Amino acid sequence: MKLSGQHLQSQIKNQSSKIDLTFKDKTYLMGVINITPDSFSDGGLFFDPEKAFEHGLRLEAEGADILDIGGESTRPGAVPLPVEEEIRRVIPVIQSLSARVNVPVSIDTYKAEVARLAIEAGASIVNDISALRFDPEMVNIVKKYKTPVVLMHMLGRPSNMQVNPVYKDVVKEVYEFLRERIDYAVRNGIFKEKIIIDPGIGFGKRLNDNILLIRHLEVFKELSCPVLIGPSRKSFIGEILNLPVKERFHGTAAVAAIAIMKGVNIIRVHDVREMKQLAKMADSIRGE
Repeated sequence: MKLSGQHLQSQIKNQSSKIDLTFKDKTYLMGVINITPDSFSDGGLFFDPEKAFEHGLRLEAEGADILDIGGESTRPGAVPLPVEEEIRRVIPVIQSLSARVNVPVSIDTYKAEVARLAIEAGASIVNDISALRFDPEMVNIVKKYKTPVVLMHMLGRPSNMQVNPVYKDVVKEVYEFLRERIDYAVRNGIFKEKIIIDPGIGFGKRLNDNILLIRHLEVFKELSCPVLIGPSRKSFIGEILNLPVKERFHGTAAVAAIAIMKGVNIIRVHDVREMKQLAKMADSIRGE
């Protein structure tokens, strides 16, 4: 699926006008759209393209600042999805949503070909859980299209990331990893002002690792890039509260409030309507 050059440039220009990465006035909410049958939280709910499209419109109406679309589950133990199937799942939804919504659309993928086609279909942010490591062509795609990119920390891959992850100093190690990935991206032609960093809550982390990262989120601001976190409904919240996935909203809200007070710029969430109220309140207390 390839758009004409003229249409592509029009799409990219239109999407670019929706992006504001200054983060001066508020915390941004990234609404999750999983077009998967097996994601840990909402697998199967939006696997149908029409349902995914309607969900995206609903998230925008509820106050999402970014829509993050993914076609491959990255839950612990997940196996890789063939690139053709990932393309089949996400491209039609990205095309439909990017033509209708007034917020930027993000593609959640670590595959360069998926990212390329998603950008041509209207996506304007690449959210790469591998921080440009799994596909050597990804850095070239991000450079070519000048899209903002999220660089996330993860030990191993989703299939094995929770198999005995060990750190001596998790905050320091994640910080150094992200610093190296920023340097790599910049050396390869990506402007630093296009880079967003994510410490990877729940990705190759033990319970206490996640707690320490959240407790010290302000450290990552020293890397001079916007910071994103994705705590929504994660297993460490369930472990602390002894609650199933569907009952972890309040635990997620507690993490989100702390993150905002520590200066995080984007929070990736499932429950946008409720989190919008929380973010507005926390932003008001935090101030400039």
